[in-house]
Amino acid sequence: MQTAEQESRLEQKLIDLSVGIDRFEGYTRPHGQLIASIADRIGTRLGMAAHDRIYMQQAALVHDIGEATMDRSYIRENRSLSEDERFDLHRHPVIGEQEAAKIGLARGVQLLVRWHHEWWNGGGYPDALSGEQIPLAARILRASDSFAAMMETRPGRPNLTPDAARKEIAGLAAIEFDPTIAKLILEPELLRDILEWHATAQLPA
Repeated sequence: MQTAEQESRLEQKLIDLSVGIDRFEGYTRPHGQLIASIADRIGTRLGMAAHDRIYMQQAALVHDIGEATMDRSYIRENRSLSEDERFDLHRHPVIGEQEAAKIGLARGVQLLVRWHHEWWNGGGYPDALSGEQIPLAARILRASDSFAAMMETRPGRPNLTPDAARKEIAGLAAIEFDPTIAKLILEPELLRDILEWHATAQLPA
């Protein structure tokens, strides 16, 4: 059982890691923290236990630590990936799982990092899980990560307008996203909060 001080230190460590990952990927806003916030709101709506939501938030902050560890220049280049590069990039959730273990995160968090690219229809990676084979928290992270990324401009990936992002999420319900979660993420109140947060949040200098 961690003390409050230990929990606070871990949270700050993960936020610091998240900021570094966001900078590596070319984000100008705290992407990992936005995912954690969206995911926690959805998890609360779905009645997830506080302990499970904490694991989910921790995984959100470091979900792409595998990409940062791989340190591939193509991630930040303004071009489409080659087939070999895409295959290489698909290793990052497994590498992320290993990195999450190295920094002492719980096994449940490690697995969420591993599975944050699994798709509802089985078309994701690395394990091609589908439907409810994918843990609820990983399904929430998939939708939260995608929606947050759509709103942010990165090298080779211009941002979408809020309406275009909503249509993208709705169109991929029951394909990439759990349809229940896709519906929740597009509720007006949550969407308004996401847009307000996104408009004001900045990575630290």
